[in-house]
Amino acid sequence: MVFLRQLYNDQLAQASYLVGCAATGEALVIDPNRDLEQYFTLAEREGFRITAVTETHIHADFVSGTRELAARTGAQLYLSAEGTPEWQYAFAQEAAAVLLHDGDTFMVGNLRLKVLHTPGHTPEHLSFLLTDTAGADQPMGLFSGDFVFVGDVGRPDLLERAAGYAGTMEAGARRLYASLRRFAALPDYLQVWPGHGAGSACGKALGAVPQSTVGYEKRFNWALCIHDEDAFVAGVLEGQPNPPLYFAQMKRINKQGPALLTGLAAPQQLHMLELESRPTSDVVIADTRPADAFAAGHVPGTINIPLGPSFVTWAGWLLPYDRPLFLIADAHAASDAVNQLRLIGLDMVDGYWTSSAISAWSAQGHELATVRRADAASVVEILKRDDVTALDVREPSETAYAAIADSRNIPLGYLTRRLAEVPRDSTVVVYCQGGTRSSIAASLLSAAGYTRVVDLIGGFDAWQHHQAALEYTLLPASPSR
Repeated sequence: MVFLRQLYNDQLAQASYLVGCAATGEALVIDPNRDLEQYFTLAEREGFRITAVTETHIHADFVSGTRELAARTGAQLYLSAEGTPEWQYAFAQEAAAVLLHDGDTFMVGNLRLKVLHTPGHTPEHLSFLLTDTAGADQPMGLFSGDFVFVGDVGRPDLLERAAGYAGTMEAGARRLYASLRRFAALPDYLQVWPGHGAGSACGKALGAVPQSTVGYEKRFNWALCIHDEDAFVAGVLEGQPNPPLYFAQMKRINKQGPALLTGLAAPQQLHMLELESRPTSDVVIADTRPADAFAAGHVPGTINIPLGPSFVTWAGWLLPYDRPLFLIADAHAASDAVNQLRLIGLDMVDGYWTSSAISAWSAQGHELATVRRADAASVVEILKRDDVTALDVREPSETAYAAIADSRNIPLGYLTRRLAEVPRDSTVVVYCQGGTRSSIAASLLSAAGYTRVVDLIGGFDAWQHHQAALEYTLLPASPSR
């Protein structure tokens, strides 16, 4: 009997799988992230021992836990040997990995995994057909990784747009088309277990349900409904979201081999005096408190990335990998933040201060910085002045629908690289769609020395609601009946 459990990380929109053979107690983990305790806990609770670990490809959006999970359990590591030479695992020999090619099989108890080379998203990408040989001679499903999602397919442009390998995305799209023809030849009844769900930047229209079937995808997945290669290439490359800047780091880290978490020290709580001795011009301090608390008073030069659903994403976009990091967060939040940062390889967190340290720092005579936050009605009045710049930090695909008149668009992830485009001699009204990104942007501007920053509370949604309400009140009253 097969035991199969999906473990889903909401911050990464990422799925990994534990597959167990009940007859022998052996288990395989596919595409683990760095949060290893979840696999240990599940395996122990269900009576399995992890004897095999693998992954579908060299990931770009999180640090793989494959190497460390195999090292800590003694499990056999299986890695792809397909693809181009520059995308081979540098640590495979040192980790005694079994290298996999198209058509290979390996067993986990009575479970047979057959390897399919499915390039396109990446050159080395593998998918795995699962067969329970104790009761069947045909596979039950496919672990598709970032090849086929529910309603979408893995984007083939990341090597070029994220990792800097020029001229690879069209070739990748054509390889992906060929892989999809192979997928379409599989039996319709096969279940499909993908590596990501809605919210992942590894595709553009991922579904929010956890699994599908080959037959369903053949009927309703847009990519599998296109039967002309050139049309598919154009379609799959069009409208892909900007890949986060940290994706290039993930490719490098996962190819070379991530550092083992067992070798990383836990960041320590720091005293207020150490805040005085570390000028923010020399280090990066991320304040993880809510936006309103940060706006009300923060250490000058710090940036605000609130600890919430999008914390990992914006930390990856905005925090450096080559400099020590410090946090402002209370103890429990600091531990949570550190664990999330390690999911994307931001391991250089040297310590943290609590909010009480900020209060003590202020009590010593240091002046806290603030960010002005204004509602839509107030912003309407502010924008009537001549010395005002409206800064839209949404993606271009969002601004195409509607925007505040004469606003300047710089997506949040690129703001620090494009500060020269934001006038320093004007009031900057910054907004996004709902208010989350704009508060981060406002903190970046404040840290960069902009002194007249206004954050639109509620974002463009609030702006549109206010404009609609204003237009309604200006309509002539209907005659009474």
